[in-house]
Amino acid sequence: MTGHRAIDCWVNVTMGEIRHVDYLKRAQEDYFKAGEEFFTSLSVDECLADMDEAGVEKAILTVRVKDPSEAVLDFARQRPDRFALAAHVRPTAGLPELWRLEDLVAEHPVVMARVVPFDFDLPPSDAQYYPLYTKCVEMDLPLSINTGLPGPPVPGECQDPIHLDRVCYRFPLLRLCMAHGADPWWSTAMRLMLKYPNLHLMTSAYSPKYLPPEVVHFMNTRGQDKILYASDHPVLSMKRCIAEADQLDLRDGVLDKYLRSNAERLFFSERHPPRG
Repeated sequence: MTGHRAIDCWVNVTMGEIRHVDYLKRAQEDYFKAGEEFFTSLSVDECLADMDEAGVEKAILTVRVKDPSEAVLDFARQRPDRFALAAHVRPTAGLPELWRLEDLVAEHPVVMARVVPFDFDLPPSDAQYYPLYTKCVEMDLPLSINTGLPGPPVPGECQDPIHLDRVCYRFPLLRLCMAHGADPWWSTAMRLMLKYPNLHLMTSAYSPKYLPPEVVHFMNTRGQDKILYASDHPVLSMKRCIAEADQLDLRDGVLDKYLRSNAERLFFSERHPPRG
């Protein structure tokens, strides 16, 4: 186990079940240049061993609100001290999807909702997202939205962070976290984080070694409380990402904020719905 304490905000435990998805195979081969470890499924014990080796205290696993995977839910049932859930929502699915989200939050340790815009090629500024934003505000549930050009060969303009400008303006109480970095729109993402107090970014699926110098500068200065670590394990391993994070030129105290404290505050603090 490393000397660091970390919370990993994006860990996959059922990748083996989706190895048939063509665009993910393309991402594996063309973008990540990864081997078969890309599509590894993990047992609870295997995932805990990887976490202990890397110094990860808690991992957030993704589960769809429609027909949630019992295999994923079982991680949180067995070790609620180590595993929490991100509820994957399709905002185009209407009110039944939001009712399923409410039920999942009531029954399981869900710490965020999660949306992947390239799944349906719809920017987050579109009104079809608005009921989800309203529901997340009502529950004081943080929301993760993928930004940056996606690795799979699919249209990616919908994930330009500028689409979050109107979202943050219209939903100031929405606690929002950009996911999978923001490449090539890092400058836009950082400017938006300065503009909106409730906007954050996690570096899931992005190797810390390759973070642009201006992002590291932001982490050291006005963005100390804005950037969160995440790996996308096993696509990028926890051990690799944390080792690379340790090599970043960060000021005293910033590494802990990046690896753990910012996620603890955003995802694991007590929720305070506006109407109690």
